Amino acid sequence: MPTRTQKLFTKFLKWRYKNISNKTFTHILAVAVGLLAGLASVVLKNLTYFIQSSLENGIVFYSNQLYFILPIIGLTLVFLYVKFVHKKKLEHAISSILFSLSKKKGIIDLKNIYTPLITAPLTVGFGGSVGLLGPAVASGSAISSNLGRLFHVNSKTRSLLIACASAGAISSIFQSPIAAIIFAVEVFSIDFTMLSMLPLLLASISGVLTSYFFLGNEVLFDFSLSDPFEIKDTLFYILLGVGTAFASIYFTKMYFGILKLFKPLKSPKYRLLVGGLAIGIMLYFIPPLYGEGFGFINNLLEGNHIAALGTTPFDAYMDNIWVVIALLFGLTVFKAIAMTTTFAAGGSGGIFIPTMVMGSALGNVVAKVINNLGLGFAVSESNFTLIGMAGLIAGVLHAPLTAIFLIAEITGGYELFVPLMITAAISYLITKNAIDHTIYTRELAEQGALLTHDKDESVLTLMQLEDVIEQNFKTVHPTMFLGDMLHKSVSKSTRNIFPVIDEEEALVGIVLLDDIREFMFETSLYQTTTVSDFMHSAPAYIFYETDNMQKVMQKFQDSGAWNLPVIKNGKYHGFVSKSKLLTAYRRELINFTK
Repeated sequence: MPTRTQKLFTKFLKWRYKNISNKTFTHILAVAVGLLAGLASVVLKNLTYFIQSSLENGIVFYSNQLYFILPIIGLTLVFLYVKFVHKKKLEHAISSILFSLSKKKGIIDLKNIYTPLITAPLTVGFGGSVGLLGPAVASGSAISSNLGRLFHVNSKTRSLLIACASAGAISSIFQSPIAAIIFAVEVFSIDFTMLSMLPLLLASISGVLTSYFFLGNEVLFDFSLSDPFEIKDTLFYILLGVGTAFASIYFTKMYFGILKLFKPLKSPKYRLLVGGLAIGIMLYFIPPLYGEGFGFINNLLEGNHIAALGTTPFDAYMDNIWVVIALLFGLTVFKAIAMTTTFAAGGSGGIFIPTMVMGSALGNVVAKVINNLGLGFAVSESNFTLIGMAGLIAGVLHAPLTAIFLIAEITGGYELFVPLMITAAISYLITKNAIDHTIYTRELAEQGALLTHDKDESVLTLMQLEDVIEQNFKTVHPTMFLGDMLHKSVSKSTRNIFPVIDEEEALVGIVLLDDIREFMFETSLYQTTTVSDFMHSAPAYIFYETDNMQKVMQKFQDSGAWNLPVIKNGKYHGFVSKSKLLTAYRRELINFTK
């Protein structure tokens, strides 16, 4: 029987339906989602920094050798949690959210609320070279999804609330409400209309207010612009755009390359051991790879590259600026390797902040090279450090507007808008032409599960093949006589197609009513001809495991057929009719655009 709480909640839902419009209720939920996502981000940051500071103040700085063991400890703790508590494979935060939007109607497992809050601090706090933004967005999105289910909102509103959660989380972490909204639009392919803008705005404001309430006016980057943009530096910013574009391509290819390298290691224990040792070795030689790396960025912005690089085996040579440049370039190269190794070893985190760290190092390297070539050029190293971050974000994530507004907001560097736009635009254009999909979206695109700003493509992505398969067709066998086919199948069917299957239920052909129409009343043929005499191949076949809805639609267009058979696990599974497919498409299009 329903409990008292359930009865009260049911009464509340009835009251809400009568007194609060769906639009108003969506706005209320957007505020709540922004607050909760912001709170999750604050908890995530504080837990991580508590672990990190405890280790740094306790044992890490006594000996660089301890870097070898800390990542393994952190990854082991994550492994134990996943094996005995979570009991599911950890998924990439943003990719899993995009998949839930496209194929699961915005439904996210309740476990994803708290799992990132446990696994990410353990990974990053113990030295994993990943970020916290992805886990923060994952936790906030799970909160919004389950809140939407609790209040029985439709799938479209639930998807909008997930985007609101991402805006709230980003706004809270970076205290950048405008960039948070733009991120939701660029990465989650949300239509930027008045219908979506106001909830995103409310969630973003709620997220940043939560951050201000718990953390005060604490800023991630202590930066004040001292060197304004000069037109004579334009060529160098173009050069930085090209450099960050190639770095973005390297970052993406390295990510997938290292994951592929770890695939032969089937046991999670072996991946943990190999990955943990690899991260430890990299940390020993390049300490700034430890954790997120915000301290590294701040030191570069202050012009203190010695503090940024920390204690390394090359301290005796730090008076030579080219050694410093080499070490910073080494960090640029190895940040992508350390980040992906952390993921491959079973760690939890995000790619956004490692992208910023890598971009800051590359921007600083470019500025130092220009200033020390002896050609009489002088550029601002802090400005290049900032704009390098924007270039990498634009290239790696294919999100140039997010890159521009994020760097401008979190640093107060609005006077750098022109060089930000130059570098971000060049980096994005080159990278987009070289790599169609980002780390977030590549696997989803291969599965046909990627939402885009193309309405037609998004509608097809949202459609499920299983929903349009019809199975009310009478099957026949190749050796069946014509008479048996007429009496057992044709006379009892409302369809004009008959799939021909063998003993193993594999489809060997089809027979149309038109194929046998002129022989139906030739009784002399009833026991002398078989189905195999009339059957023929279908114009095309739909393969359940590999064909997405875009391919299905293309097969109908190319074949001109009205019905196509579906093959699942090598066996006949049913038919898809063009009329049902178009009806389902129209229905989904109406839901998507209203």
